[in-house]
Amino acid sequence: MGPSSWLVVATFVATIAALLKYQSSPARVFGVVLVFLLLSGQVDQKQLLASIANPGLITLVLLMLCSVALEKTRLLRMIASRVIRPGYTSTWFRLFGSISLSSALLNNTAVVATMLNPVRNNPYHPAGRLLLPLSYAAILGGTLTLVGTSTNLVVDSLLRDTTGEGLNFFDFTIIGAALVVCCGGLLFVLSRWLPKTDLRGDNFHDYFVDAEVDADSRLIGRSIEEAGLRHLESLFLVEVVRAGQLISPVAPSERIQAGDRLIFSGDVSKVMQLNQFHGLTLFADANGLLGTNLSEVVIRPDSVLVGQTLKKAGFRALFDAAVVAIRRDGERVSGKLGEVVLKAGDFLVLAVGQDYSSRHNLDKNFIQLSGVEPDSRLSGWREWFAVAGFVLTIGLSAFGVIELLVGLAVLLGIQVLTGTVSANDIRRRFPMEIWLIVSTALMMSFALIDSGLVQSLSTKIDGALSEEHLFALLALVFFMTVLLTELVTNNAAAALVFPIAYSVASGLGVNPMPFVMAVAFGASASFVSPYGYQTNLMVFNAGQYRFSDFIRIGLPISLLYALVVLTLLPVVYPFG
Repeated sequence: MGPSSWLVVATFVATIAALLKYQSSPARVFGVVLVFLLLSGQVDQKQLLASIANPGLITLVLLMLCSVALEKTRLLRMIASRVIRPGYTSTWFRLFGSISLSSALLNNTAVVATMLNPVRNNPYHPAGRLLLPLSYAAILGGTLTLVGTSTNLVVDSLLRDTTGEGLNFFDFTIIGAALVVCCGGLLFVLSRWLPKTDLRGDNFHDYFVDAEVDADSRLIGRSIEEAGLRHLESLFLVEVVRAGQLISPVAPSERIQAGDRLIFSGDVSKVMQLNQFHGLTLFADANGLLGTNLSEVVIRPDSVLVGQTLKKAGFRALFDAAVVAIRRDGERVSGKLGEVVLKAGDFLVLAVGQDYSSRHNLDKNFIQLSGVEPDSRLSGWREWFAVAGFVLTIGLSAFGVIELLVGLAVLLGIQVLTGTVSANDIRRRFPMEIWLIVSTALMMSFALIDSGLVQSLSTKIDGALSEEHLFALLALVFFMTVLLTELVTNNAAAALVFPIAYSVASGLGVNPMPFVMAVAFGASASFVSPYGYQTNLMVFNAGQYRFSDFIRIGLPISLLYALVVLTLLPVVYPFG
């Protein structure tokens, strides 16, 4: 090998070493690699542009942006409200089934994020018995379709760049369905050994939000469970104030009455989802400011608000702002928001008017923290369009009527024109890290090919191995991807192993699809470590699991997963 080939090899090895050392910052590692590839002349401008504009990569980005509209509908919340039941077996299978099917079409992270709080705060079962199955169900469901997980689309983009042809929508479904059934059955058996961690209870770091039931509300007469108020995303109903009496804790069977004040605790950025309930008015709604951006402040010790309630202080007149939520570290805030006696150090989230920033009394009364972006919710025809448009686009693409990239581009354009998705939504949710990782991996593939390493590897494999070694090589590719997935990240693992897998198939002169799919399924096999897959990390923190919990439950799942994949791959995708 010449100097250029050794430089490419060194870059490849250094990339893996850096990903192992800096596991929490894969985007930074790939950013440095991108700059080095360009400065060292391993790739040129044309290859740079081809990488960042790869059709498969653009399809992945469009899919993630289009799914933002779905997250703003009631779809996932409705699923959440129907999952939790008094019986553990019924709840487990409802949860596993609904999450697996949802993850086949929707972003895994969004699905798990929506279900996290309902599962964590459910009144019937220890959250520790359900949160890990929630993450594993999302991972397994993602193997069902091309759009089920980002790694499938990453492999698709790499294959398109190499051969000019990509994967079909249902190429994953036969093996994916077998994985869902087999691994799901084993997971149910193993779930009895999950820790019975009960995570319900007060969290003094959460904000408290006050909402009033109007006299004409459709919620009146319905129970808390029936109204869906126990299954909100990152908001938990902690008490009801009724005719001066405090009801806490709130039973699922408690019937809602006109004039009830519902006190929620949780993530204040999720407050806009309460607007979906007819006749439920937030404290800031009455002041006509809730639709504006929110600001977070802390009350100063010498503020005129200390010792006063919001109503007595005339808060709106003083600051041209209304309080959306309040938080008091180390102590629970209780009762109606407007009647809470304020203390120095209280955190407030404010919906501010146009005159707020010009008030001269802000710095005297508040320590200004930061803006809080409220998650807006869709309603009416926009909500129907968000669901129907996404399903129609995926359906037409699945049956070959339109290209997925074209369909998603058109859908996103219509979503922006109709206000279903805003430009701010796109800026906030643009998957820059994934774009950087995949485009850099594509450039590394160019460097490997241009240096002659891929061709050299293919030639050596062709001369040294025969078809008798095919299955062993397939298993090697699969387990190499699994190992990197657990050690670094799933997308990085797929991007790094793909060139090796494809060159192995080329060197043997066999169908590359078994090796390509081995990379795709291997990159989704993250069950042993909480750090290899984002949903695992989410439930690891939320469920207060230990690393040993993942090993005890995840290792048997991972072994069965490998057995199913390696058994079916040569059958579904023959080598010849």
